[in-house]
Amino acid sequence: MNRLSSTKVFLSCLLLVVTAKVSSAQTEINTLHFKSANEFQQYFKHTGKDMPVISGHRGGTTTGYPENCGATFENTLKHTPAFFEIDPRLTKDSVVVLMHDETLDRTTTGKGKVSDYTFAELQQFRLKDPQGNVTDYKIPTLKDVILWSKGKTVLNLDHKDVPLEMTAKILKECKNDEVMLTVHNAQQARFYYDNNPKNMMSAFVLTKEAFYTYEKAGVPWKNMIAYIGPTNKPENKELLDLLHAKGVMCMISAAPSYDKLKDSAERATHYRETFTMGADILESDLPIEVATAIKSIMPESGLQKKFWGKAKL
Repeated sequence: MNRLSSTKVFLSCLLLVVTAKVSSAQTEINTLHFKSANEFQQYFKHTGKDMPVISGHRGGTTTGYPENCGATFENTLKHTPAFFEIDPRLTKDSVVVLMHDETLDRTTTGKGKVSDYTFAELQQFRLKDPQGNVTDYKIPTLKDVILWSKGKTVLNLDHKDVPLEMTAKILKECKNDEVMLTVHNAQQARFYYDNNPKNMMSAFVLTKEAFYTYEKAGVPWKNMIAYIGPTNKPENKELLDLLHAKGVMCMISAAPSYDKLKDSAERATHYRETFTMGADILESDLPIEVATAIKSIMPESGLQKKFWGKAKL
């Protein structure tokens, strides 16, 4: 075999290896895995030596992948460990599905209110991606997504029109204590804690006054992270210090703020600054982009890393 032929064979083999690696990466996802409720709480505990944590707002939408859709969660997890904020809503026949808006118009091929349709009727529609392109994906049920998430990731259930009692009942039926519950006030937090002291909550703590209402309610801070607003700013420091002193991770949501910036470099700067200014969690519509932007500030080690894993799709 001459040198040219040998080179061709070598390059062909190299191409096969690279192609195989890329293919493997595309069928593998990053996971969050906890052996107990205590480990789940540990992951979200502020210690001062933590890894930056990414939350995919409505799953982390991108071209071809609609919000509040299992395939979208998996696509995000191909690129980074993350957890996901999602939006449960009730159908006409009291099935809990995922849908951010009260109506179907923006994100599906349907029209009108979610609550005017039975679950079976909703299955005739297809979800749209962020650009409005129709996909093959259907509206999922909350139960199906919770069952899928076990051992893979954490779901953070926003509070829309589903009664707290119904949400608590679904969690018990799914036997999954690794689901987070968004609470807008201390009374909601108290309800979920009394229902199950293993429950982890994402609490709206936008002011010092709100902080003290949670203190008064007596819900342990180890059961909560705190959402403190859509921007990280110097005025947040006093609230951050109060929460961090209790071991509470603080979350900023870039969805209504930094995600809207047109320049990707400017978005990346704000994503990094959110963490360097003291926040622990960044919720974003663009979690894959966030993961790329914060590589330069990602520490080599941290408590969260021991709960990261890989799984085949």
